[in-house]
Amino acid sequence: MSQVLDSRLYQPIKEASQWQAYLNLGFTKSERGTVLKTCDHKGPLYVQKPFYPEGKETAHVYLLHPPGGLVSGDELVISSRQAPDTHVLITTPGAGRVYKARPDRTLQCQTTHLQVPAEAIMEWLPQETILYPDANTRLRNHVELHGNARFIGWEITCFGLPANQLDFGVGSADQSVQIRSDGRIRLRERLLVDEHSRDLMAGKAGLQGQPVNGLMIAGPFLQDTEALIDALRELCQADDSVAGATVVDEFILIRSLGNDSEKMKRLFTHCWGVIRPALIGKPACAPRIWAT
Repeated sequence: MSQVLDSRLYQPIKEASQWQAYLNLGFTKSERGTVLKTCDHKGPLYVQKPFYPEGKETAHVYLLHPPGGLVSGDELVISSRQAPDTHVLITTPGAGRVYKARPDRTLQCQTTHLQVPAEAIMEWLPQETILYPDANTRLRNHVELHGNARFIGWEITCFGLPANQLDFGVGSADQSVQIRSDGRIRLRERLLVDEHSRDLMAGKAGLQGQPVNGLMIAGPFLQDTEALIDALRELCQADDSVAGATVVDEFILIRSLGNDSEKMKRLFTHCWGVIRPALIGKPACAPRIWAT
């Protein structure tokens, strides 16, 4: 197994499991632009060849998980390492799913680790993750930035199946994101829903009874962001969900609560269209897979 999967990232589940899968991606800079140099995987987790709708400097990569979701005992570990002066956008062709847990409540886990060196850009823009009623999951995202590396990412999580009038039930979810810059923690977020904190789903200081929760992060911004925040807040106010934009330690955060993941994706995509030119000097270019 690649050295990327160190003890911090890969902690095998001791109970019986179906898939212990990993995917290690390595990107480098060549005369052909940003290229996928290494792709080491185990289990049903891999990527298609990169696409270049913006030209050779930016690689759009589609993360594929053929089973379509996590069942009890599954553990997926996704890691990406970039060389300097590379620009990678990673997305998924469809929603991720975490299915109902078995009676033994064995965890369903996914860990993502993104290493972004100086002069590099990472955009982590997966489609929504659907947590089925009574799932039992742990979802972790680690981002390591170095020097003047830049990052844009989002996570949209749907608790239960609201279109079918099914809530999260007795499900448990431990969801976290952590961003480090040159080894220093710049941002850490965690949402824990379990038997001890289930009131969080309905609480005013929690999800306020909304089944879809979204967080978008972009930065670091070294320039003044007042005008940018004003533009993002206008977009949030125009949306009929609960949404807002703030600045935390040079990172812009957009939070949203609602009952429709498609509407939340549209909001985040509009925000991306405002943020991307300001942060990386390029207009937004939606991956083609989003239109299918």
